[in-house]
Amino acid sequence: MQTLLPISCMPIILPFAMLLRFFASLLVFALALSGAARAELPEPWQMGLQPAATPLMERVIDFNNFLLVIVTLISLFVLAAMLYVMVRFRASRQHKPSTVSHNTVLEIVWTVVPVLILLAIAVPSFRLLAYQERLPEFDLTIKVTGHQWYWSYEYPDSGIAFDALMLTDSELQPGQPRLLSTDMPLTVPVNQTVRLLITASDVLHSWTVPAFGIKTDAVPGRVNQAWFRATRPGTYYGQCSELCGARHSFMPIEVRVVSAAAWRDWRTRLQTEQGVALESLPVAPQGAPLTPQGVPVAPQGAPLTPQG
Repeated sequence: MQTLLPISCMPIILPFAMLLRFFASLLVFALALSGAARAELPEPWQMGLQPAATPLMERVIDFNNFLLVIVTLISLFVLAAMLYVMVRFRASRQHKPSTVSHNTVLEIVWTVVPVLILLAIAVPSFRLLAYQERLPEFDLTIKVTGHQWYWSYEYPDSGIAFDALMLTDSELQPGQPRLLSTDMPLTVPVNQTVRLLITASDVLHSWTVPAFGIKTDAVPGRVNQAWFRATRPGTYYGQCSELCGARHSFMPIEVRVVSAAAWRDWRTRLQTEQGVALESLPVAPQGAPLTPQGVPVAPQGAPLTPQG
């Protein structure tokens, strides 16, 4: 037989439940500020966001931490007010209730203060949105197409294209995470601004890489635009974040960020494998900057070679 707690016990139990929730929130907040998870992919028992790999994600983390401070302060204030009321005006003190029903100053305060808090949140929020939506001068363009249930990538200025399918358990090599590794990772050069043109061929998908701060829908018949600039080499993982069918959870994203020289070697290898006419593509010496179309820039007057 179950024993139900009497209603008279609820005022005693609720404050303890709120205290537990409050201290749990503080723990999450402290771990988020300290950067508990130092990896390019999710980890068991991870709390907080993944470490930033792009300037955009750095701003997202700063804004997230700013909001956590505001939420914590509001929670502390509400908790303190409730504890004060429960202790100061408890029934055992035989306190005579006030008959006042209106307080002009108090009503103004509890109207103005929330408005100021919302303004303090809105200003950095709009700045972050503007930074995310404003496309800077880019060095490389990649077309991303979502299918059921894999991604296709095209480098229109390099003439290469490929599909990226999830590796099965039998195909995984040591060190490759399950359900996140692909047979052909998207490869980009470090410290280069990459423009993404994202679309889909069948249903809605969403190209999402948490470490980059990117989550952009792939919509059939429409091209959405996003951008990122990875500031450190490494391998970064994501997944489709829009329910797209039976195998939605088996549609990973793997991005390799490499040096400019390594990226040029990777591009040349794929061009050779796919039979791309190298002589039709302008190539510059190693270390040359890239044009907004993703093509290396040769010094003025220097001849172009098929091999670069």
